[in-house]
Amino acid sequence: MIKAVRKMIKQLSSEPKKLFLIDSIGALTTAFLLFVVLRNFNEYFGMPERILTYLSVIAVFFCIYSTTCFFVIKANWTPFIRIISIANLLYCVLTIGLVMFYNPQLTTIGTAYFLGEIAIIIGLVYIELKVATEIKNTRIVKYKNDCEGNTENR
Repeated sequence: MIKAVRKMIKQLSSEPKKLFLIDSIGALTTAFLLFVVLRNFNEYFGMPERILTYLSVIAVFFCIYSTTCFFVIKANWTPFIRIISIANLLYCVLTIGLVMFYNPQLTTIGTAYFLGEIAIIIGLVYIELKVATEIKNTRIVKYKNDCEGNTENR
């Protein structure tokens, strides 16, 4: 499992654009599940519809951000990856707070859904931050190699 994650981080570091595609698809999936599924079957989950709507709107904004990054950003990916990873982490903190606050209302399925969503997003945040660090480290090594190569040519 650890080897697979390392391999994924290495691959996404060389193609960071894919990370934004993954994030946008995940955010769109979250928005759909919250707004369409959980709201329509609320008696099985227990989270107030108003809260589900707010969470789905946040997910739509994350989807728009990641989709925009996917299509617009051509270089210097690191700050944009860090922004979405921090936003995802804050979303998890918000969701944990809501699960704790509305715990008496939540059903077992509702609690399991939100804890599962948090676990998936935390995994994504971990990968995003590792990819951002890997990209930064690769740029530093490349810069140092370029500098060393330039001094040898003098």
